Amino acid sequence: MPLPADFYFFAIPAVILVGLSKGGFAGSMGMLGVPIMALSLSPVQAAAIMLPILVVMDMVGLWAYRGKADWSILQIMIPAACLGIGLGWLMADLLSAELIRLAVGLTALAFVFDYALGKLKKNGSEQEQPEKGSISAIFWGAVSGLTSFIAHVGGPPYQIHTLSLRLDKITFVATSVYFFTIVNAIKLVPYFALGQFSTQNLQTSLTLLPLAPIATLTGIWLVRHISQTYFYRLAYSAMFVIALKLIWDSVTAWL
Repeated sequence: MPLPADFYFFAIPAVILVGLSKGGFAGSMGMLGVPIMALSLSPVQAAAIMLPILVVMDMVGLWAYRGKADWSILQIMIPAACLGIGLGWLMADLLSAELIRLAVGLTALAFVFDYALGKLKKNGSEQEQPEKGSISAIFWGAVSGLTSFIAHVGGPPYQIHTLSLRLDKITFVATSVYFFTIVNAIKLVPYFALGQFSTQNLQTSLTLLPLAPIATLTGIWLVRHISQTYFYRLAYSAMFVIALKLIWDSVTAWL
């Protein structure tokens, strides 16, 4: 089927936001990519179009942050993410477009509330830093793999664990880049098996692909030079609005 007339109106800013996130700038923005595209077409097709673009972005980020990741975190979270990807693959036939929209919307909304709650508790007592190999890493790694497979929104569950570790900025970004580079590479297999890489989807990915390295390199530059405070506020505000829209669309479709 032909793409909707307004597809690129949503797709171009979606790819730019994801690229900035892949470069390490305001990492939560990465989860906006598929939800923004899902305003124009099904979340499944949006995720399939985005995946090859993500792989190119990952390669750029991997080069920029080479050798700076914390492998003690990755060796726990990556196997757990593989379990989540496998679960998503097994459930693929059971997940309708409306259910995926609802899941993505609720995940986004929960992360916004988690962010707001964290702001309210900012002046509270410090929580004990968890162990890098804790149950938390296994659980959130698996959830990240599942949500990443469904709609490329693995960032929030991944960050729920890793933000609490209070890593330095570069180590945090580099570990995230390595994690999602490996996760996205693994996802290629089930996406191909499910027939998501149609000629139309791949051609659309190729059309958007030139934006990938530009946006990612811009994100790498920004993370090293610019304060993220106001940009975070804008990103979370946009996430909140998009989450409500996706939830509304899925609920009204069922009703």
